[in-house]
Amino acid sequence: MYRLSRVALQVWGCLLVIIFAIFSKGSQQAVSGNGTTDDLLSPASAEGNQIPNMLLMPPCNGIRIEEATIDELQKHMTNGTLTSVQLVTCYLQRLFQVEEYINPVMQINSDAMAIAEKLDAERGAGKRRGPLHGIPFLVKDNIASKDRLQTTSGSWSLYGSVVPRDAFVVSRLRQAGAVLMGKATLSEWADMRSNIYSEGYSGRGGQTRSSYNLSTNPGGSSSGSAVAVANNVVAFALGTETDGSVINPAERNAIVGIKPTVGLTSRAGVIPESLNQDTVGTFGRTVRDAVYALDAIYGVDPRDNATSTQIGRTPVRGYVPFLTDKSALKGARFGLPWMSFWALLDSEQQSILVSLVKLIREAGATIINGTELPNYQTTVSPNGWNWDYGTTRGYPNESEYTYIKVDFYNNIQAYLAELENTDIRTLADIVRYNNDNVGSEGGQPGINPGFASGQDGLLASLATEGVMNSTYYEALHFCQQSTREGGIDAALNYGNATLDALLVPPDVGQSYQIAAQAGYPVITLPAYVHSLSGMPFGLALMGTAFSEGTLIRYASAIEDLQVKSGSKYRRTSPTWLGYRERNIPVSAQCVGC
Repeated sequence: MYRLSRVALQVWGCLLVIIFAIFSKGSQQAVSGNGTTDDLLSPASAEGNQIPNMLLMPPCNGIRIEEATIDELQKHMTNGTLTSVQLVTCYLQRLFQVEEYINPVMQINSDAMAIAEKLDAERGAGKRRGPLHGIPFLVKDNIASKDRLQTTSGSWSLYGSVVPRDAFVVSRLRQAGAVLMGKATLSEWADMRSNIYSEGYSGRGGQTRSSYNLSTNPGGSSSGSAVAVANNVVAFALGTETDGSVINPAERNAIVGIKPTVGLTSRAGVIPESLNQDTVGTFGRTVRDAVYALDAIYGVDPRDNATSTQIGRTPVRGYVPFLTDKSALKGARFGLPWMSFWALLDSEQQSILVSLVKLIREAGATIINGTELPNYQTTVSPNGWNWDYGTTRGYPNESEYTYIKVDFYNNIQAYLAELENTDIRTLADIVRYNNDNVGSEGGQPGINPGFASGQDGLLASLATEGVMNSTYYEALHFCQQSTREGGIDAALNYGNATLDALLVPPDVGQSYQIAAQAGYPVITLPAYVHSLSGMPFGLALMGTAFSEGTLIRYASAIEDLQVKSGSKYRRTSPTWLGYRERNIPVSAQCVGC
């Protein structure tokens, strides 16, 4: 199925408005704060900012679903004030409203309405599969679905290829009763293809933008997944992470992101980057919503050997029982790796996040400063995220990028081997396609502004020929050992007193990079927005392998504290700064980003 063109989107939009009018019982007109509809701008929740009136989300069947939680949506569907069909219609209407501005969706699932109708019938017959029954969601365009949707990782080279089956995580969500509404945009090849590029850009999908500042890096590579959730296009979404691709877009769009331990969620059916670090994560506007999605997708999968490592290390009843409130913070022990990460923050973020940490301490938690990674001066780049930092220091056998390049060469070939209806079978075929279609795919530097350095990332991987030599194994061992027992685990065992989690600033990309190399979990929570860039930033909790239950317990407690304390340091609504901007590349850097 072709991705809907802009004209087709407008046609679909008109049709959906008609459908929507049939289903609706209440007014669909968006009103501003003073009750009128002719104001260009209406007040937003962020201080001093205003949202263009045409971007305000209208009610759904007379019900305000903007920022609605999954539990709230379920309540409406249970009492009959909403159906899943109506919910899909309203979310599609929201997509058509914001698509030209933020571009979060690669392709709409033409079967979404039929799926929703079937699930409504089940509900009417007294069957409810669980908390996700009838709830629309998106998956990143590198996660396979065996339907009329494409799976391309944003590249035209895989357009028309046919996957053998649903990805394990998609299959699990279908079983849970969720409605696959489409595929989300992303950074092409999940940021593997180029070293100088526009985050959130792909040849097939174009540029994804953050509704907090449309001219600026929206976070990636799971850009569309995060942007869609932040803007109420869906209730939750899936993304993938090799190094930062869940945590980074989540915190830059003021939502919750859960990056699980490698091996908790299956990668079968996911276009790979490195099976040493790849993991499928979840996005939600609340911790509970993100956990509902995690509960649906985790589990042992015979097609992914890494998932066997979770046996005996995961809760029998899932992760929802770990959700709690602010009272759980009494007696909790958190560490701040100050010199490792916090010292790298700009002064404004540092001041705001310290205020939030003080609030956590006032709620009864013990905060221990200086719980450093013992070898941070060697493993943590002082100059920003750098997955080739070992080589920068003169030691490629201590660099993450050394083994990622080799892994991609081998892992992508294994994935391509199962596809039908395609001539793309190797990394060399992808490189050749990009050169043959240089205008759209930017195979050469300086041609496509989204790929300024061309495809140098793919070429670097191609040059390895997939050879797993001594340098490969030395680099893999160094990165894993120095970030696990020699890094995060050591910091968690500060002074022989085990901490519950490390609190880290995820806008310092080196923080989630260390967790990525370790394969350890991270959860990020919205904290606030920067005064100069308008971009959100978060506070993250980092733990050891398979500590998701502990992280969820305290993430939900901190979220509850943020709400009940009345603190302004929490999720804020999108402000749509620069909503007329269409720059490519997006600004890579800004103060506080």
